[in-house]
Amino acid sequence: MSDDSENIVSHSFSETNDAQRNVFDLGAFVGDLTVEDDASSDDISLEGLQQELEECQNDDVVANILSKGTKLREHTKGVENNLRKVELDSIQDYITESDNLVSLHDQIRDCDSILSQMETLLSGFQAEIGSISSDIKILQEKSMDMGLKLKNRKVAESKLAKFVEDIIVPPRMVDIIVDGEVNEEYMRTLEILSKKLKFVDVDPMVKASKALKDVQPELEKLRQKAVSKAFDFTVQKLYALRKPKTNIQILQQSVLLKYKYIISFLKEHGKEVYSEVRGAYIDTMNKVLSAHFRAYIQALEKLQLDIATSSDLIGVETRGTGLFSRPREPLKNRSAVFALGERINILKEIDEPALIPHIAEASSTKYPYEVLFRSLQKLLMDTATSEYHFSDDFFGEESIFYEIFSGPFAVIDEHFSSILPNCYDAIGLMLMIRIIHQHQLIMSRRRIPCLDSYLDKVNISLWPRFKMVFDMHLNSLRTANVKTLWEDDVHPHYVMRRYAEFTASLIHLNFEYGDGQLELSLERLRMAIDDLLIKLAKNFPKAKLQTVFLINNYDMTIAVLKEAGPEGGKIQMHFEELLKSNTALFVEELLLEHFGDLIKFVKTRASEDPASSSDKPITIAEVEPLIKDFASRWKAAIELMHKDVITSFSNFLCGMEILRAALTQLLLYYTRLSDCIKRIVGGSALNKDLVSISSIMYEIRKYSRTF
Repeated sequence: MSDDSENIVSHSFSETNDAQRNVFDLGAFVGDLTVEDDASSDDISLEGLQQELEECQNDDVVANILSKGTKLREHTKGVENNLRKVELDSIQDYITESDNLVSLHDQIRDCDSILSQMETLLSGFQAEIGSISSDIKILQEKSMDMGLKLKNRKVAESKLAKFVEDIIVPPRMVDIIVDGEVNEEYMRTLEILSKKLKFVDVDPMVKASKALKDVQPELEKLRQKAVSKAFDFTVQKLYALRKPKTNIQILQQSVLLKYKYIISFLKEHGKEVYSEVRGAYIDTMNKVLSAHFRAYIQALEKLQLDIATSSDLIGVETRGTGLFSRPREPLKNRSAVFALGERINILKEIDEPALIPHIAEASSTKYPYEVLFRSLQKLLMDTATSEYHFSDDFFGEESIFYEIFSGPFAVIDEHFSSILPNCYDAIGLMLMIRIIHQHQLIMSRRRIPCLDSYLDKVNISLWPRFKMVFDMHLNSLRTANVKTLWEDDVHPHYVMRRYAEFTASLIHLNFEYGDGQLELSLERLRMAIDDLLIKLAKNFPKAKLQTVFLINNYDMTIAVLKEAGPEGGKIQMHFEELLKSNTALFVEELLLEHFGDLIKFVKTRASEDPASSSDKPITIAEVEPLIKDFASRWKAAIELMHKDVITSFSNFLCGMEILRAALTQLLLYYTRLSDCIKRIVGGSALNKDLVSISSIMYEIRKYSRTF
C-alpha cells in the first residue's frame, strides 16, 4: 500500500512538472469538452460554472489533469479505484494486528479498573483532608489567642521586672555604699542609687505602691550614708590642695575630675552638703591662689628695674644743681626713659611663659616693670583659664570662678594700686596698655570670658596714668627754664633728643592701633618742643648760629624718627619742612658771609638791562672789582665754607648736602653775574678775569665726592 502511495505521489509530481512545462489554455480545452447525455441533465444548473472554471484555472492538480487530456470522469474513477485499494489494504492490516488490538483492549480495561479504585481511595482522602483543614483552622485560632496572651504577659513581665529592678535594693549595693572604698565601682553604684532615688520620687504610680513602704526607708538610709561619705571624701581631697608646693592643675585634672560624679550626686540628693562642699572648695582655692599670687608678686618686685622718677621728664635739666640732688643713674638705664629700644620685644614675646623668679634672681637680672607686668598677667590668664574649665567641668557652674578669684583679683589690685601711682615711665605705661590689648585677644581666641571685666578695668586704670605722665612731659617743655637748659653749643640739644626718642617710641607703639587721642597729644607735644627750641636758638648771638642749631636739631629728630620705622607721618613731614626752610636760610647766610658784595649786586642790579635808560646804568667800573675779588679768593672761600660746615653740623651727610646746596646756589649767582657782564658795553674786557663755569663745576664735584 505504501508503494502505491509513493507511485501516486511521484505520478502527481511528474504531472505537476509537465504542467509547468506546457502552456495550457483552460478555456480552449473546455470548449472542446463533450458532455454525455445524462438522464438528470435537465436538473443540473450551469449557473456559476464560469466562475468555478476561473477558480480551477489556478489549481495545479486540475491544470495537470487537463494538460494530459484526460476526461474528468475517468480521472475520478481512477482516484476512486486507488482509494478503494488503499482501504482494502488498511483492512487487511487491521486484521493482521487483531490479536494485538485485543490485548491492548484488555490492558485498557484493567487500567480502567485500577483507576476506579484509585478514584475511590482519593475520594476518601479528600474527605479526611477536609476534616483536618477544619481542625487546623481551629488550632490556628487558638494559637493566635495564646500568642496575644503571651505578648501581653511579656509586656507585663517586662514592666514588672523593671519596676522590681528599679525599686529593690541589692545587698551588694548596700555593702558598697556603706563599707566600700570610693573608686570607680563606688561611682557606678552611686549612679544606680541615684536612678532608684529618682524613680521613687518622680513616678506617681510608684509612690502609690505598697512595695515602696518597705523600700523607701532603706533608700533614705543609703542616701544619707552616701551623702555623708561623699562629703568626707571630697573635703579630704580638697584639703590636699592646701599643701605647700602642690601642683593644683595636676591634682584637679588627674584626681578630682575622676570623682566629679560625686559632686553631681550631692547636687541632686544632698543640696545642703553640696553647698558646704562648694563653699569649702571656694574658700580653699581663694586662699591658695591668693597666697600664690602674693608670693609671686613679692618675688617679682625684687627683679624690678626702676626706669623713671617724677623728675625724669623731657624738659628737665640733667645736671644736678642742688646740694641734695639725685646722682645720675647709668646711661643705659636712663636712655630707656625716652627710647623704646629693645623694650618693644616684650610685645613679640607676649605669649611666652611667665618668668620664674628664683631663676631670674639667681642670674641677678633686672627687668623693666612691663616685663614683670606681662609675666603676672600671663600667670593670671593661664591660671584663670585652667580654673574656669575645671569649675565648669567639676561643678557645672561658671559663677564659682568669680567667687574663687575675688581673692587673687584683690591681691593683684592691691599690688597694682601701689605701683601705678609711682610709675612715671610713659613708655612702660604704653607698653602695658598694648600688653593688655594683646592679652584680651588671647583670651578671646581661647573663648574664655572670665577675665573680660578685669582686663577692661586694668586698661581703664592705665590710660589716665599714662595721660598724667604724658602731660608732665608736656608741661616740662612748656615751663622749661631756657636759661638753665641753654648751652653754648650748636649741636643737637639733649632735650630735643629726648623728645625725638620719646615721640618715635610712642608713634611706633601706636602704629597698628591708630589711637586718635594719642596722636593729638603728640601734636601738642610737638608744638611745645617747637616753641622751646626757638627760644633756645634765640640765645645764640648770631643768626647763623641760631640757624645751625635749629638745623642740627631738626636733622637729628628726623633721623631718630626714621630709625623708629616708617610711621613718622605728619610729625616727620613737619620737621622735614622746617629743615628745608632753615637749610635755605643757612645757605644764604653762608654765601653772604663770603660773597656778600657779589650776591647783593646780583640780587639788586644783575636783572637790569644795561641798554635801558636807567639813571644809573651798570658800568664796568662797578662790576670789575666784584669779578677780580671773586677770581682771587673763590677757592679759598669755598674751602672756608667747607670747614665751617664740617665744624657746624653733627651729621656729616647733612653738612655735605648743605655745602653742595650752597655751592650750587653760588654757581647760580655767578652765572647770573656772568650773563650781566655780557650785556654791559665793553664788558668783554673783563673776560680775562672771569672764572669759567666749568672750573666752578669741577670744584663742586670735588667736594661732592667726599660723600
